[in-house]
Amino acid sequence: MTTKTSTPTPYRSKVEPGRDGFGRLVRSEWTKLRTVRGWMIGMALAALITVLIGILGPLGSNSQCSSSSTHACGSAQTPTLGPDGEPVTDDLSFVHQGVTGDGTVTARLSSMAGYYLPLNANGPVDSLAGLSKGLEPWARAGIIVKASTTPGAPYVAVVATGANGVRMESNFTSSDRAPGGAAAGSAISSAAPQWLRLSRAGDSFTGYESGDGVHWSRIGSETVAGIRSNAQAGMLVSTPDHGTTTYQFGGSSTDSGPSLAVATFDDVAFSGAWSGGGFAAPPAVQQDNGPAPGAALYQNTYAQTGGVFTVRGSGDIAPKIAAGAGDTKSIEDGLIGVFAGLIALIVVAAMFITSEYRRGLIRTTLSATPRRGAVLAAKSVVIGAVTFVVGLVAAGVAVPLVRSMETGNRTYVLPTSTATEIRVVVGTAALLALVAVFAMAVGALLRRGAGAVALVIAVVVLPYVLAVASVLPTGPSQWLLRLTPAAGFAVEQSLREFPGYAQVTSGYTPEAGFYPLSPWAGLAVTAAYTAVALGLATYVLRRRDV
Repeated sequence: MTTKTSTPTPYRSKVEPGRDGFGRLVRSEWTKLRTVRGWMIGMALAALITVLIGILGPLGSNSQCSSSSTHACGSAQTPTLGPDGEPVTDDLSFVHQGVTGDGTVTARLSSMAGYYLPLNANGPVDSLAGLSKGLEPWARAGIIVKASTTPGAPYVAVVATGANGVRMESNFTSSDRAPGGAAAGSAISSAAPQWLRLSRAGDSFTGYESGDGVHWSRIGSETVAGIRSNAQAGMLVSTPDHGTTTYQFGGSSTDSGPSLAVATFDDVAFSGAWSGGGFAAPPAVQQDNGPAPGAALYQNTYAQTGGVFTVRGSGDIAPKIAAGAGDTKSIEDGLIGVFAGLIALIVVAAMFITSEYRRGLIRTTLSATPRRGAVLAAKSVVIGAVTFVVGLVAAGVAVPLVRSMETGNRTYVLPTSTATEIRVVVGTAALLALVAVFAMAVGALLRRGAGAVALVIAVVVLPYVLAVASVLPTGPSQWLLRLTPAAGFAVEQSLREFPGYAQVTSGYTPEAGFYPLSPWAGLAVTAAYTAVALGLATYVLRRRDV
């Protein structure tokens, strides 16, 4: 009888055999990062630099105010606010009278001329003949209905401009051009006058223009709240400063000074005890050595001879947001130190991988984990996440801290929504994380720390500095912030909430906080560069012998 011996079946785990998980790779790379003291110090230093540079501005402002009178600082740094709470310039010559209820204001503009003080003038100028002649493009002369003579009060106006046609404007921000009317104020004369009309029915205002006072063309209608039944109506004249900007490598310089507009009105539709002169007249022109030559000419005044009114006006009536005025700030002013902190982060990110090449440790890393793409991905996750946290802390501290300091200095900070402030802070952290991953990928491609750091600074930090420091003219600066990885700095801007205004032709520059791309579009450009660099680094790492 034969006995069969059965062989026991070996135990087989039901768990599928696997390789080292990605989570283990991430933990390994995190351990590498946190155990190098210099790298962690670099991360902390980046956050500290960002905050410290951010507070230098308000500290300097506080020092200047401390050396002068409190009244002077307060008055110099409190802007006029328009009906919607935005900073505005409301300097005009307003010849007005009280009106009640609904009605129509009509006037014939028979001349419009502009003057400005030659920029190199240093002698006395006591007549218009001593001034240079020329209308500013946004000089205005026309009729207006305004809630009151208080600066910033709601208004509706129909005006002829120096070079932007006849327009219907309201509340500083709205400006619609009429299809007809004189194209340039200098073309207006007694032989070719410009008729203007403004009608009111409740809160609805309608503007008209005519070349002969008989055939009228409707410009448009606007509903403007806040102008009570008892309002002020009359004629206005205003003109922005005359200036010349010179660009050269290393910066730009602007020479500017007040200009003067002189307009003649007749056939005004209502009469009465007119009163006038600028209710918010700009101060006399000042030079370093006292009043400027011809300063007495820059006054908001009028003269009446029978039914003819000659009105002189200096100053502008427009939004102030885009003018880069020194008495207004925005929340991104607290992030001025980001570029400096970013340099420290670039160094750490590049060294995170190039140090392994320098010491030969990359062979050990790849021997333990042959999946080279996974190694690079794990490094990206670690350096990106840590940098994001550092940026979130730095921006989260700098923005409210600097805003609080500016407010304490009696500086007006432009209001922003909570959503915008969160976007600025989180977006800044995302920008730093993307640039850190970009620097790490460049380090993997070059395998040399110094070269990687220099290259990333050259394509990210340098274009930003050239653009915002006015080293280059506006055009090239805007292209740099469209085409380079520095485009991501657009995520810091909060002024994007304020639209571009046709009547404001200066100030929409990177230096003033306006970027050519929207916040997320700019960040997308940086993300695209990072993705390409990371893809190339992965491809090269897989193909070459380390």
